[in-house]
Amino acid sequence: MRAFAFALAYWVFSIGYSLMAIGLSLLPGRKPVLWVVQRYTRRMVWAMRVLAGIRLEVRGRHLVPDTPVIFAAKHQSWGDGFCLYSQFEDVAFVTGDHLEKFPLMGTLLRKLGAIVVNNCGGHEARRSLSQRSAEADRDGRHILIYPEGHLNAPGTYRRYRSGVWHMYKNFNRPVVPVATNLGLFWQETQYRKTAGTAVLEFLEPIAPGLDKAQFMTVLQSRIEGRTQELIAEVRGGPVEPSELVSEGPVAA
Repeated sequence: MRAFAFALAYWVFSIGYSLMAIGLSLLPGRKPVLWVVQRYTRRMVWAMRVLAGIRLEVRGRHLVPDTPVIFAAKHQSWGDGFCLYSQFEDVAFVTGDHLEKFPLMGTLLRKLGAIVVNNCGGHEARRSLSQRSAEADRDGRHILIYPEGHLNAPGTYRRYRSGVWHMYKNFNRPVVPVATNLGLFWQETQYRKTAGTAVLEFLEPIAPGLDKAQFMTVLQSRIEGRTQELIAEVRGGPVEPSELVSEGPVAA
């Protein structure tokens, strides 16, 4: 019953707020649409707690600087975006161009200032990422990117993509790694939900100045290491990550 109630709320909220956002996208400026998205993400976190029994515990919020940062987050669940986005007033998120296939979504994403890149990856995706994220940087907005470019089951990871490194280098911003164990309760796109306390944890920022090899090593170590610890807190024992063979489509 919990899964059904949450699924119903998910679609009602998603359709309702999307229609509202599309309508407000006709108004000048980005604030009306941003207002809707902020309320949508917070309502989804509420539905997770009340209907699915998934309570969100946020840790390390004090580590996030007051100045704009790049969030590099673990991605285990469709709920990851709701949880992180609900903590801040304005975040430019990196997403694949598959969302533009839905009617009017392209207009809505542009209005939100989302950073839409080619799912096929490569030089074209990196060029698009650089161009579109530059606007978010000029506006002084936080940027959210999932370095693996894909959802992963808890305890697994994929090769980290270099898009986050290019933003780190180009914009001279700190990168805040983000670990989570939400996938234990809302795994990838699965219908079934498991009640419990999911953790979203902001980790020590990586200051500008590292070269690519150093940066990628530190980033992956912090995210994967802490994510495995969060999983172990729930499962009651150590978890060793194993890299997936299939890379799948990537966002950057």
